[in-house]
Amino acid sequence: MESSFGRNCRVTVFGGSHEDRIGVAIQGFPKDFKADLTALQAFMNRRAPGNSPFATSRKEPDLVHIQSLDPLTLFIENTDKKSDDYKKMRQVPRPGHADFTASIKYGNQLNMAGGGPFSGRMTAPLCIAGGLAMQLLSKYDIKIGAHIGSIANIADAPFNEVEVSGNVLDELARSDFPVLSSADGEKMKSLILEAKAQGDSVGGVVQACAINLPAGLGGPLYDGVESVLSPILFAIPGVKGVSFGSGFGSTTLLGSQNNDPFVIVDNQVRTSTNHHGGILGGITTGMPLLVQVAFKPTPSIAKEQLSVNLKTMKPETLAITGRHDPCIVVRAVPVVEAALAIGLLDLLLERTTQ
Repeated sequence: MESSFGRNCRVTVFGGSHEDRIGVAIQGFPKDFKADLTALQAFMNRRAPGNSPFATSRKEPDLVHIQSLDPLTLFIENTDKKSDDYKKMRQVPRPGHADFTASIKYGNQLNMAGGGPFSGRMTAPLCIAGGLAMQLLSKYDIKIGAHIGSIANIADAPFNEVEVSGNVLDELARSDFPVLSSADGEKMKSLILEAKAQGDSVGGVVQACAINLPAGLGGPLYDGVESVLSPILFAIPGVKGVSFGSGFGSTTLLGSQNNDPFVIVDNQVRTSTNHHGGILGGITTGMPLLVQVAFKPTPSIAKEQLSVNLKTMKPETLAITGRHDPCIVVRAVPVVEAALAIGLLDLLLERTTQ
């Protein structure tokens, strides 16, 4: 199965969790673009499974291979598949998963082992495209980074809404548990491991930002920055909410508090606060673009859950076996960065090709 998005930068993700390979085809990159595969692989390693006690034990090296240059197509081989873990789920859908809805829409046409095309495994080809998009954006001095905004009810310190340092983003990218407050990070780790020991899972929020964006990207209504970015972010498995700037928090403010006063900084128009998250009227303002992405708890848990047998149409309890992340937020940080990079590149290419 394959799925596509983008207008100026067209991205098509293909494959499934337990297929032989997964990959991505990209159209719209400048013809003189040369991928830095070493840098790309370093980015991919941040998302790869099997490298942390907070992630699934499925061990995939996620080595990127080029299949073709026109269109630019890259793939990863799935080397650690255990499809037998999922045989029962063909008849007994897992709560919180796409098993039931996929069976209604596609019948038995899809290989749903490991979640098939609905699996978080499909964020790997998304990261290929996003990692390459970040290389292109760097030529315009645009930088993207993210951190774990919260795990359950434990929150990390937020980004400075007015000025985010590139050095801070670099430091987060080097961390195997990217947080701005190490003390809060230790509390998050303990909570994840506690849930894991109980056969359960926890969710959380990733906060991402883009700095050095030029003012003027986007447009009104369906051409707006939020309208372009949100579908890409919502397509990440497990995402249940996306907000920009102060997001839902702005609903608790008065208009006089939420409005960001305009000021002149280094001969440029800026704002003294950034509740708008770098976007007004769907168009970038030149301030840091700030976005929060909410992830539900991993639905694959070891605790017994109530389901039904689709063949007998009778109730049945289900305890999910296999290898799963007790919290998908940790490995989702580079995925959110990738999605943000692709969307922003699509917007940037629209301006540079006009």
